[in-house]
Amino acid sequence: MQPTWRHTTLQLLDTTSRMHTGDVLVPFGIDEAYARRCAKDATIAPLVHLWRHEKAVVLGSRDARLPQAAKAVRELEAKGYRTAVRQSGGAAVPLAPGVVNLSLVMPVGAGDLNPEPFFAQMVELIRAVLGEAGGHMSSGEVAGSYCPGTYDLAIDGYKFCGIAQRRLTRAVAVQAFINAEGCGRAYGEIIQSFYETAAQGALAEQFPEVQPERMASLSELGVPGGVAGVATRLRELLQTEGEASFSLLEACPPWLVQEAESALQMLKGRQRHLVGSS
Repeated sequence: MQPTWRHTTLQLLDTTSRMHTGDVLVPFGIDEAYARRCAKDATIAPLVHLWRHEKAVVLGSRDARLPQAAKAVRELEAKGYRTAVRQSGGAAVPLAPGVVNLSLVMPVGAGDLNPEPFFAQMVELIRAVLGEAGGHMSSGEVAGSYCPGTYDLAIDGYKFCGIAQRRLTRAVAVQAFINAEGCGRAYGEIIQSFYETAAQGALAEQFPEVQPERMASLSELGVPGGVAGVATRLRELLQTEGEASFSLLEACPPWLVQEAESALQMLKGRQRHLVGSS
C-alpha cells in the first residue's frame, strides 16, 4: 500500500500553537467526526491532525476495567489531570505540553480489514518527519514502556511514540502520541502511579508493568526542535515529498465543528459506563 500522505491531497489541521486545556475528548471528537465523514464519502481528502493538551491522562478500555480504576482516576483529577477513555486501542498515556498528538484519518475500502498497513503508514510518516534521526528509529514493542504495542517507536531502545487505531466500516483513524520534549521518565512515572492504584487486585496480565526509565522524549534523544520542530518538519514534508499536496486548516471548518460536537456527545455517553471523565 502506497502511503496516503505521499500520493493524496490532504487536509492538515495543526492546533499545536494553542494548547487544549479543557475536555480532552474534544480533539478525539474531531477525529471521530472526520472519520465518520470519510466513511460516508470516499472522495474526501484524508486529514492529518496535530494537537496538544496541557495536562491529561487518556486511558484505554482495558484500563477502565481495572479493579481500582475509578479510584485512580479520582487521584489523577485531584492533581489537575483531565481524564478520558479513548475509542482506539492501547493503554494509558499522559498528555503534556511536550507531547504532540498526530492523527491520520482517511477513507478505506470496506474490505480493507487488515490494520497493519495503516499502522505502517503512520510509522513511515513519523520516520520521514524525523529525517536523519528517523534512520535510527526502531519499531517494535518496548518492554516496560507505557501503552506497549507492536508499533512502539524507539531510538536507542527508549520509547518516544506509541500508535493506536480506531476503525469504522469504511474509515480509519490512526493516532500517535509523540514525546517531542520534556522528561520521558516523568511521563512514565505518571502512568506507573496510575497503575499502582488502578491495578490493585488485578492479575499481572491485565495491565502493563511500567518502567519509567524506558521512556524518553525526542529532545532527550538528541532530536532538536521539540514540539515546534515536529510540526514544522511535518509541514515541510507534506510540501516537498512525493506527489501529495495539502491545504492548511488553522481551525476546524464549520461543518467539522458541528459534526465534532455530535461525535463528542457520543464519546461522552460511552464514558458513563466506564470510570467517568472530566
